[in-house]
Amino acid sequence: MQTDDLPLDQFTTKLGNTFIAKKVSVQHINQFNDLLRYVFQVTNQVLSEVGWEALEMVQEKAPILKNAQVLGWFDGDKLVSQVAVYPLQVNIHGETFSMGGVTGVGTYPEYSGFGLAKGIMLKSLEEMRERGQTISYLYPYSVPYYRKKGWEIVSDVMSFTIKDTQIPPKVEVGGLVQRFSQDHIHVKEVYNKYASNHHGALIRGDLEWGEYFRWDKDDMVAAIYYDENNTPQGFLLYFIENDVFNAKEMIYLTQEARHGLWNFIGAHFSMVDLVKGKTYKNEPIAFLLEDSEIEETIKPYIMARIVDVMGFLRKYPFKESCPNLSFVVSDPLLDWNRGSFSLKFSQEGQHVSTEKDGYEIELDINTLTTMLMSYKRPRYLQKIGKIKAEEKAINYLEKIIPSETAYFSDYF
Repeated sequence: MQTDDLPLDQFTTKLGNTFIAKKVSVQHINQFNDLLRYVFQVTNQVLSEVGWEALEMVQEKAPILKNAQVLGWFDGDKLVSQVAVYPLQVNIHGETFSMGGVTGVGTYPEYSGFGLAKGIMLKSLEEMRERGQTISYLYPYSVPYYRKKGWEIVSDVMSFTIKDTQIPPKVEVGGLVQRFSQDHIHVKEVYNKYASNHHGALIRGDLEWGEYFRWDKDDMVAAIYYDENNTPQGFLLYFIENDVFNAKEMIYLTQEARHGLWNFIGAHFSMVDLVKGKTYKNEPIAFLLEDSEIEETIKPYIMARIVDVMGFLRKYPFKESCPNLSFVVSDPLLDWNRGSFSLKFSQEGQHVSTEKDGYEIELDINTLTTMLMSYKRPRYLQKIGKIKAEEKAINYLEKIIPSETAYFSDYF
C-alpha cells in the first residue's frame, strides 16, 4: 500500500521543474482548499452568501481527504494539480456497482501545458480499476474537456418555473404532510427505497448525505408525506425566499405521495408568486400539470465513463440473451479498454472474453457508456454515426439493454 509521502510518479521538465505525484492527505488541507477555491472561483463573498466562513470550508472539506482517494502533483512542497475520487455505489438497472466519484479536479494555470491533469487523471483511473470501481461519475465544468477523456453525458437536470396560478388543484389523499429538519431519518428512508428501485441513483451513506447538503441554506426544510398507516411515502426539500418556493428535490414512492406533496406546495398559494425546482429524470413535469404552459429548461447534469469494460460487462444486467456480440472499443486514455470484448450468453449466465466472436459493434468508450446507461438508445447512436454495426446487431442491442433512463440528483 502506498503511503502519503511515497511518490507514485515523477518527471523533470526542460525548465528544471521536478513534479512528484503522491497522495494528498489531511496535512495538505490548506493547499487542497486553496487550489479548489482558486480553480472554482469560490470567493469569500460566495461563502458568505451560503452563510459560511473561509475556515468552515476548510473544515467541511476535511472529510474528502479522509474518505476519498486524492492524488496530486507537487512542485517541491507546493500542491499544483489534484483530483479526488470518492468511493461510492450506484444502482445500475437494479445492480449495485462500485463507482469512483471524481471531484476537486484542478491545476493552477501557470502549470498548464505540462500534462499534469491528464497524468493525474490516468493515475486515478488506474487506482479505480484496482479498487473494482468499474464506472466513474463526475459533474463536468466542461463537457468537451471530459469527453476528450472518455466521459459522456448520462443524465440531465430539468429546471422548471411555475406561477402561483399554475399550481395544481388540490387532490384528496388519505395521508398528511409534516415538516421536519432536512436530515430527518424518514427523508433518508424514503430516498433509500427510491434509490434501490431507480437506475442511476447514488446509494447514500453518511458521507454522501454530507455532500448532498453541503452547500444548502440553513433554512432548508423537509416536508414528508405519510400515508394513512403513518408510513413515509415521499419527501420534498425546500426553502422559501423572496416570495419564491424553491424545491430542491421531490421524491415520492407512490402517486398518492406526489399529490400530497403538491397539495402542500399549493397551501403556500398566498405566500409565494413562483415555484421553482428541479427534476433529474427524463420526465417533463409539465405533462403532470393541469396548466402545462410553464417554463422548463433542460441541460446535461452528470457524465460517466466505464473504467473497466471487462468488469462492467460481466456484471451489467442485460434484459435477455442474444447471439454473440463483439464490442470493438476505442478509449483515449485506457489501454485495457481498447480492443474487442465478446459478450456470450449461456445457461450459466453471461460471459465476456477478449476474442472477436459474433456480430461486431464498433464504438468508443463514451458511446458504450451512454448506451449502457440508457441515456441514448443504440439505434439513435447508430443513426448519428456513433456506432458502426449491421442492422441485426442493433436490433439485438435494442432488445437486451434496459430502457429506463438514469436518475441522479447528487453533487460532489
